[in-house]
Amino acid sequence: MKLITYDVHGEPTPGVVRNGRVLDLRGHLVRSILELLETPEAMERVRHADTAFSGQGPALDTLRLLPPVPGARKILCIGQNYADHVAEQNKPLPERPILFAKFPTCLTGHDAPVVLPRGVTQLDYEAELVIVIGAKAKRVSKEKALDYVAGYTIGNDISARDVQFRDVQWVRGKSYDTFAPTGPCLVTRDEIPDPHNLGIRCCVNGELRQNSNTRNLVFDVPTLVSNLSEGITLEPGDLIFTGTPGGVGMWREPPVFLQPGDVVTAEIDGIGTLRNTIVAEED
Repeated sequence: MKLITYDVHGEPTPGVVRNGRVLDLRGHLVRSILELLETPEAMERVRHADTAFSGQGPALDTLRLLPPVPGARKILCIGQNYADHVAEQNKPLPERPILFAKFPTCLTGHDAPVVLPRGVTQLDYEAELVIVIGAKAKRVSKEKALDYVAGYTIGNDISARDVQFRDVQWVRGKSYDTFAPTGPCLVTRDEIPDPHNLGIRCCVNGELRQNSNTRNLVFDVPTLVSNLSEGITLEPGDLIFTGTPGGVGMWREPPVFLQPGDVVTAEIDGIGTLRNTIVAEED
């Protein structure tokens, strides 16, 4: 299934997409995608509704999309997790996943603006496959890790490089408001049988900047879920940004950074396209 959250008169509304049309899930006693992930019986109701959906709902392209899981409690992120991204920095492959975090206030949706904060001069893009957790996970094995994955979405790990490297650690430079666009939808795990063979691309104003495949992940999806769950209880709706491939602005020759008016698209096979426009912070 393809699950979305969209705006209806100011209310975040869960929906399921089929053939470009949207079924409002509130009619099936589901108030949010987070509630859906937390409630197996609700997920079963929605699967039946999706199968029976006649396609009479609103067109997807007429709706204002919100992050698929706007109520995500945790946003966990992995750094230097693509071989081609590590190579462009002339660094060795990491021996263990490099973890940092963003905050829920970073979340924004498809076609929503990304704000360039006042004083930031090196705004960068990072297209990423995002894991959406579907069940509480603590110390799970790699062999069973996928059982705890609800599905996948697209993320863009927007980064203020000047702040990131000035601070030495990464959290602040990656956690300004709107720095975690996600969407356009959450694709359930059954529709992505192999998350390690997906083309991933990023364009800025139509120019291809990143072009890779999830087969280049250093640490794969089961490894990340297992590793993070060793010390962190993963909960339904938690997001794991799995890292970005080569081609980011910081490591181009010469470096190139995002400016107001730039349109950034992140695309992953089987999921769709996440599009955002950069805007300057207002006084």
